Amino acid sequence: MTENLGSLTTESVEQRFSRIDMLDTRSLVALINDQDATVAGAVAAQLDAVAAAVDLIVAGLGAGGRLVYAGAGTAGRLGVLDASECPPTFNTEPSMVVGLIAGGQVALTTAVEGAEDDAEGSFPQLDGLAVGEQDVVVGISASGRTPYAVGAVTEARRRGARTVGLSCNAGSALGAAADVAIEVVVGPEVVAGSTRLKSGTAQKLVLNTLTTASMVKLGKTYGNLMVDVRASNEKLRDRAHRIVTAATDASPEAVTAALQEHGGRAKPAILALLTGWSANEVAAALEASDGHLRRAVDASLPHPGQDM
Repeated sequence: MTENLGSLTTESVEQRFSRIDMLDTRSLVALINDQDATVAGAVAAQLDAVAAAVDLIVAGLGAGGRLVYAGAGTAGRLGVLDASECPPTFNTEPSMVVGLIAGGQVALTTAVEGAEDDAEGSFPQLDGLAVGEQDVVVGISASGRTPYAVGAVTEARRRGARTVGLSCNAGSALGAAADVAIEVVVGPEVVAGSTRLKSGTAQKLVLNTLTTASMVKLGKTYGNLMVDVRASNEKLRDRAHRIVTAATDASPEAVTAALQEHGGRAKPAILALLTGWSANEVAAALEASDGHLRRAVDASLPHPGQDM
């Protein structure tokens, strides 16, 4: 294992960074920032794989499945973070995108020693979710060899789920175990082996893209507007009002009335304002379009040759 770890770029000791403890503060933060600036390019080199993963996720979620992240340490925490942000952003059920972390919930704030080395550690968690053929499981591991993540992907695939391996080393065991391998090679960290740095940033960028692109393709936005936002606090209620206004150019009074009529939900309020339909007609149209506002709006427009 020691030899294996030593060969990983994420564990490499880069001599360029060997005197960072002697740098003045401005030079130190500039060095870290310079290294961070390389991450987006490393992600760009994996966009074909990211797109393939999004297509898997859209197919799974569209069929009623779930997106399940599984990782240890920083990787696991990033998966839980991305999953937890989907309900308020896209009005998804908490069970639609789920984050699993080695060691359980306590590992979100406290290191659970040895949990990442248990290749079967995710099995009870996968059992609890009854992971199956419609689900997509994404294993996350900077090294690409974390037993917990590799085990989760291997077991999920055995159960018939589609799988993705997200790592920061090429030719990883995690990538080999998955249907789609996303291997974002960011190179040695400024602090050797501290994969919460560039590796963590790369993972966050990819996870952002996986859920955002998937939700867009599932009709959770209208253009770039977050029309499925869950207006659960004052900030989000104000955002919903601004979203409806941007989509319809209606007056503030009309927007407020439409939101009140539709329980604070932006999507039906927009469709009502754009079409003049009743609440029942709006609900029926959104159901017929599987919740895609764009489809519902397009279906409301006159077709060529149709009377205006």
